[in-house]
Amino acid sequence: MLASTGIGGDDIAAVGLTGQMHGAVVLDQAGEVLRPAILWNDQRTAAECDVIREALDGVERLVAITGNDALTGFTAPKLVWIRDHEPEVWGRIAHVLLPKDYVRLRLTGEYAIDKADGAGTILFDLAARDWSAEVLQALEIDPAWLPPTFEGPAVTGSITREAAAATGLRAGTPVVAGGGDQAANGVGVGAVSSGVIALSLGTSGVIFAATDRPLVEPRGRVHAFCHAVPDRWHMMSVMLSAAGSLRWFRDALAPGVAFGDLAASAGEVPVGSDGLLFLPYLTGERSPYPDPLARGAFVGLTVTHDRRHLTRAVLEGVAFGLRDGLDLMIEAGMPAPSRVRASGGGTASPLWRQILADVLGAEIATVNTAEGAAYGAGILAAVGAGWYPSVDAACEALVVATPVAAPGPDSSAYAEVHAIYRDLYPALAPTFHGTSRISGSTDGPPASKRA
Repeated sequence: MLASTGIGGDDIAAVGLTGQMHGAVVLDQAGEVLRPAILWNDQRTAAECDVIREALDGVERLVAITGNDALTGFTAPKLVWIRDHEPEVWGRIAHVLLPKDYVRLRLTGEYAIDKADGAGTILFDLAARDWSAEVLQALEIDPAWLPPTFEGPAVTGSITREAAAATGLRAGTPVVAGGGDQAANGVGVGAVSSGVIALSLGTSGVIFAATDRPLVEPRGRVHAFCHAVPDRWHMMSVMLSAAGSLRWFRDALAPGVAFGDLAASAGEVPVGSDGLLFLPYLTGERSPYPDPLARGAFVGLTVTHDRRHLTRAVLEGVAFGLRDGLDLMIEAGMPAPSRVRASGGGTASPLWRQILADVLGAEIATVNTAEGAAYGAGILAAVGAGWYPSVDAACEALVVATPVAAPGPDSSAYAEVHAIYRDLYPALAPTFHGTSRISGSTDGPPASKRA
């Protein structure tokens, strides 16, 4: 990185860290990795989620403490899975980190985690912003395994001589806590104060709202975590296959076609794709349906439909799924947004931006960076280095939002189509679960694809 930009290690004032959330990196007493990390999108832990709910006497108590239900992607179910399936590994664990925090360990020699990623493990007391003794005891997790927690801009260590030799960074350069990818992306797009809403349209799709107090959805269908900003929290609705749905469609049915050309052709089709609907649950789902066995589907196919219709149905289906999650957040007490700050590769499509504006009922604005999470980590580092007095001040100076789409005359038509879309999952869920038994995927990916 330094070589490609022509920047020297002495030019770096501080390092910010971000990375995928929820992964489980387990280490022995010497800091050596005991097994390959189990990542955020691994679906093997459905049974362990039930074990966690039972250990905490039900979903209500679990949500009251952590702000979240137990879902297959989270870290805590992965640890319970190791406990119950790999006892030889479990017996050697001395440290538990997330992937980016293992990078921190290699850079600084320090075990640490930011409070946003800590909350994402669902081992946190959300209101207290630290590890929950009650949850750890219920799940038989030794508190000594877990690192100290820090606010996003706090300095957690400095680059060691060994890391400096390996990376080109200057020894002694401070490394701040940073944040998980979504919390850092929230900082990167300026969603740091109550009422500012962000949308990340990458492989997954996330609606993100900063809050000045913990807000929870009683059934845990959207997430509630600590923010990377001191004394702030956030709500987050997560769709597992957003732009990932379009990539799957392109790779399977239109290989070699550029995404821009594919999306542009969908503009030739009217709202509602002439009666064709798409459910984007290609890898299970989190919000609004925390169901690892949910599956994707095209519904309403006729001989009159062609690739243009299927493409538009994918774009619309993702937008409808995001609206479902947004509605849950509003029901939990978040104000309905008038503007959404959007980032991620999917926002490059003018058609998709307009569909999102019409379906979400809000103006879509893009920001002055395509790398929201990395930019957010840089902003946190700038605050940690003393360049700005607060994250709010840094975002005010560094983040520019530009409106690119507003709700138009198609909004009412989309509301009618969305009402039909919302009936599909409840009707098809038994079928999805049945087909999962046929495919042998009732507890996540096949063993041949696991690590």
